[in-house]
Amino acid sequence: MRWLVHGEEVVWSSPWLSVRRLDVEQPDGKRVGYDAVRLSDVAAAVVTDAEQRVLLLWRHRFLTDTWAWELPMGIVEPGEAPADAAAREVEEETGWRPGPLTALSRSQPGAGIMDSTHYVFRTTSASYVGEPVERNESDRIEWVQLADVQGMIERHEIVSGITLIGLQQALLQDAAAVGPGRPGGVPGGS
Repeated sequence: MRWLVHGEEVVWSSPWLSVRRLDVEQPDGKRVGYDAVRLSDVAAAVVTDAEQRVLLLWRHRFLTDTWAWELPMGIVEPGEAPADAAAREVEEETGWRPGPLTALSRSQPGAGIMDSTHYVFRTTSASYVGEPVERNESDRIEWVQLADVQGMIERHEIVSGITLIGLQQALLQDAAAVGPGRPGGVPGGS
C-alpha cells in the first residue's frame, strides 16, 4: 500500500531542519494533511583500536536533559559524502583522525515522521592530531573497552539511537569475525 504525496509546504525551516505540511492521499483514497520533519542526514563513526577500545564522548543533550556516552557524529553537509562527514566529525569532536572508514549501518530512525538517514561507519585505527576544534560537543573524550559497552547500555549510559545501533552492529561484526564456539566471541563474553 503506497501513500501518495500531492503537495508540500514549508511551515518553518532552518539550514538543517524544516517542518512541512504534506497533502497526502492514503491507500483508501482519502486525502489528509500530514505533518513531517525534513532533517539533514547524520553520519557517525565507531572508532576502535587494537586494544579493543572504542572512542566515545560524554555529553549532555539539553533537549532531553540527558548525560550519556555517544559516538562522534554530526550533520552531513550539502554535497558531502556521508563517510567524509563521519571522518570530519571524528576529527573535529575528538582530535583523532580516523583511518579508512567502512560502512557499518544505515537507518531511518523516524521514517513515519522524519526523512533523515543515519549513516554509521567503522574504522579500526586513528591517529591523534591535536585538541578537538569543537569544544562545545562534550565534557570528556575517552577510549572505552568494548567489553564494557553492553553494561553501559544496560545502565542507560548509552541512549542515543545512532550510537546504540553503531556499537551493537560493531559488536555483532566482531563476534561474526571470531566465529561461534571460538574463544573471544563477543567482547565481554567467554
